[in-house]
Amino acid sequence: MVVDTSEQHVTELEIDRLFHALADATRRDIVRLTLQGELSVSGLADRFPMSFAAVQKHVAVLERSGLVTKQRRGREQLVHGNVDTIRRANRLLEQFELLWRDRLDRFADVLSDTLPNIQTNPQEKAHP
Repeated sequence: MVVDTSEQHVTELEIDRLFHALADATRRDIVRLTLQGELSVSGLADRFPMSFAAVQKHVAVLERSGLVTKQRRGREQLVHGNVDTIRRANRLLEQFELLWRDRLDRFADVLSDTLPNIQTNPQEKAHP
């Protein structure tokens, strides 16, 4: 399946990478922090109770998904959150919401067509 986000086509692999990256609480925190302002990888590592290497791996997953970008400045690697990718994720979720709303609307239509056809005899009494 290819989802059309009107600006470009997003492949299943890209969708998988994006939502895999967002599935982890630490990575979501890193995205939040880097959307507020650029941070070095070592600066990020100072904020989490894990090794520098573990934070580096989280940043690599986020970078592959497009949620963050890294830029070398001197000896530091600065990490920036990517708002455009967040918007793309939002559009994808909106498309899924529209899909499910459409399905629920069709289900409601089927029920409304079916319910009036059910005949009940008001004189019938329930049997104990």
